[in-house]
Amino acid sequence: MNFLEKDRAHIWHPYTQYATATDPIFVDAAKDALLIDEEGNEIIDAVSSWWVNIHGHSNERLAAAIHRQFLRCEHVIFAGFTHQAAIDLASALKPHLPGQADKLFFSDNGSTAVEVGVKMAIQYFYNKGESHRRQVICFDEGFHGETFGAMSLSGDHDFNNAFKANLFDVKRIPAPIPGQEELAYQALEQHLVKGDCAAFLFEPLVLGAGGMLMYSPEQLSKLIALAKSYGCLTIADEVMTGFGRTGTLFACDQSEEKPDIIAMSKGLTGGSMPLGLTSCSEEIFEAFVSKDKLKTFFHGHSYTGNPLACAVGLESLAMLLEDERQSDIKRIVEKHAVFAEKLSKSPAFKSVRQCGTILAFEYATEEETGYFNSRRDALYEYFLAKGVLLRPLGNVIYILPPYCMTSEELDKVYSVIEESVNESW
Repeated sequence: MNFLEKDRAHIWHPYTQYATATDPIFVDAAKDALLIDEEGNEIIDAVSSWWVNIHGHSNERLAAAIHRQFLRCEHVIFAGFTHQAAIDLASALKPHLPGQADKLFFSDNGSTAVEVGVKMAIQYFYNKGESHRRQVICFDEGFHGETFGAMSLSGDHDFNNAFKANLFDVKRIPAPIPGQEELAYQALEQHLVKGDCAAFLFEPLVLGAGGMLMYSPEQLSKLIALAKSYGCLTIADEVMTGFGRTGTLFACDQSEEKPDIIAMSKGLTGGSMPLGLTSCSEEIFEAFVSKDKLKTFFHGHSYTGNPLACAVGLESLAMLLEDERQSDIKRIVEKHAVFAEKLSKSPAFKSVRQCGTILAFEYATEEETGYFNSRRDALYEYFLAKGVLLRPLGNVIYILPPYCMTSEELDKVYSVIEESVNESW
């Protein structure tokens, strides 16, 4: 059996409908912004391999950090024990986090980091004797992950239909995208006035899987301030938007009002290893400090605070803060802006929008814009055939590149998109 035959025999891939799917592409190696198949063909990774890879593939500095840590301590239980890598990462990251990020709780992925934040918020009020505050408010179009809690906290997406009867109740409001700002504000306040809300959870500035929908820092700040005025905790899901994606280190850096809790993952380790972090204020943390053991935050995972992931996260952060990487981010932002202007003049595209290194737009189709728009599969295969990895959200295309992507590679991505309008779909 060759590699793909073995793959078909043994592996079930995510987000794959096997009745219609073609074989996956076998990646033999990867370097910087390129994926390389077994025949040596190069594919530009224009989506950072599901938004995680910020420094490029097979980065020597990140590899060396993992190697050094492995020879010292590869893993240790994090309940009752600690280690240098976790301490160093927390110490280095805290000064760069928006708001009162006094304590950091480790986990291992984005969905879990979000759920940790929601559990913190609900138990915070429970421990304070305000158990009536249990409700969570989220955006209609939001997406926070694949676990049952994260699915509950996301929008009413069709791909969760099989599980809807099993999800817990949340209150959803429109996202404050252009044209919905006042509607979002009023809807949030309608829930807050009831006095039972523990948390308002949101993706700041960009709603990723919901269609790369974007809204302004001013609207974000207004909603955070409103929630806080009613005593509701605010949770920023910076899993995708963190670590430079929106042009600032965190999306909430652009908001005057800051969240109480921040969930992080994806770019946290430069895309090299699974790791999640959830930050909170000292006030929230203190609600769990008690002689009553039932006020303990009973949450943990086998790989919580994994030393390898912490060590590479520390190295990734150091690289991200260097002038060279910041120049790369600035270069991508500027090139995106030029291309966005060009796209906005073409009738083939609509709703062209940009937030930092994230550029998104929609193909004008007769069908409604959405995740299941039939244009998706044809576009995906077309781009791959041209040597570019883009994963359309229906008829919505987004470019979310590793920061090391060269200007020449970006230009190829742009040109392939422009050329696609000449195809007959």
